[in-house]
Amino acid sequence: MSFIEELQWRGMIHDMMPGIEEQLEKELTSAYVGIDPTADSLHIGHLVGVMMLKHFQVAGHKPIVLVGGATGMIGDPSGKSQERNLLDEKTLRHNQECLRNQLSGFLDFDSDAENAAEMVNNYDWMKDFSFLDFIRDIGKHITVNYMMSKDSVKKRLSADSKTGMSFTEFTYQLVQGTDFLELYKSKNCKLQMGGSDQWGNITTGTELIRRKEGGQAWAITCPLITKADGGKFGKTESGNIWLDPKYTSPYKFYQFWLNTSDEDAEKYIKIFTLISREEVEALVAEHKEAPHLRKLQQRLAKEVTVMIHSEADYEMAVEASQILFGRATADALRKLDEDTFLSVFEGVPQFNVDKSEFENGVDVVELLAVKAEVFPSKGELRRLFKGNAISLNKEKEPNAELVVTKEHLIADKYLLVQKGKKNYFLIVAC
Repeated sequence: MSFIEELQWRGMIHDMMPGIEEQLEKELTSAYVGIDPTADSLHIGHLVGVMMLKHFQVAGHKPIVLVGGATGMIGDPSGKSQERNLLDEKTLRHNQECLRNQLSGFLDFDSDAENAAEMVNNYDWMKDFSFLDFIRDIGKHITVNYMMSKDSVKKRLSADSKTGMSFTEFTYQLVQGTDFLELYKSKNCKLQMGGSDQWGNITTGTELIRRKEGGQAWAITCPLITKADGGKFGKTESGNIWLDPKYTSPYKFYQFWLNTSDEDAEKYIKIFTLISREEVEALVAEHKEAPHLRKLQQRLAKEVTVMIHSEADYEMAVEASQILFGRATADALRKLDEDTFLSVFEGVPQFNVDKSEFENGVDVVELLAVKAEVFPSKGELRRLFKGNAISLNKEKEPNAELVVTKEHLIADKYLLVQKGKKNYFLIVAC
């Protein structure tokens, strides 16, 4: 299957310029995707472009990642309403290195293969570009009429727009077009890929290459990923789903994919995994026979979590997922790292108790009804013990005379209390 055929069956092509298939068949071709370096981690919104580059390299072509150190400093009119903050160069270089490390999990940067991936930063060629150079070498080649015809510009200048557009943002397509021109000249790069909202910016680059160099270049865009319920992909109540575990734990990452709808899972498994067409079609058919088993979501969550994190992180996420709803033990809780433990019990009522209470040993009824006030009275708590309705660290505790010590604490800090099957409380020794 060719690169274009691969993307087409996966639903990853929104638009493309004619002639690109012939170009890819003719010779090894370089293509680039731009990434904004305003953070030191990618989030899953970046993954579509990254997967396009991954398929491109698998097909034998050369991927280039362009870190937008210069373009990241100004607003892009396609979807953004405000201009961005200026990054200092030290932060920019730190973020660039972090992104390269993450992308190394997808792309081969380090081999001596002819199609090894490269990373470039447009700050390197834009930082010394004077305004006079820009208007003389770039601006005169593209008319204002051409720039005004772009949908992203028309939308921001329409009567319905309340924000308008600054000159900086208006010229964004010329700045991005300059990147394509620079890569065409220095790397023989003939293809730019991106989201469908970037079509106008990308085609300005192909036009600049045609007018300035007499060359030919192409554009491919992918659809903007949406959720079946109309919500924004990759966003949760707590914000972006990041690839770096210090921002989004592997457990939360796994849960995001596991909780996708049937319709979204069928779409996402094509876009965000490398599973073959035959296997995807078999998985979809199997899922439709027994959707309550959520086989599609489970496979999607596994593939993406292993790809981004590791097999061990995936296994821990699965084990953690079963704690709230399955038959877990105190040993299972103790295996979790603290971040995962807190992610599992996020939102559970917490009660702080002085750590010295556990070091000295404290009566369980005194602890739960007085020190922590988890239960309103000692009498009610004793009745719950008698009815075998209390669990500590996921294990039934029938003894109302138990003395709780620091040995009972998970990670030397937490005691998980459970009333019945669904009511959890977390005591924190501090």
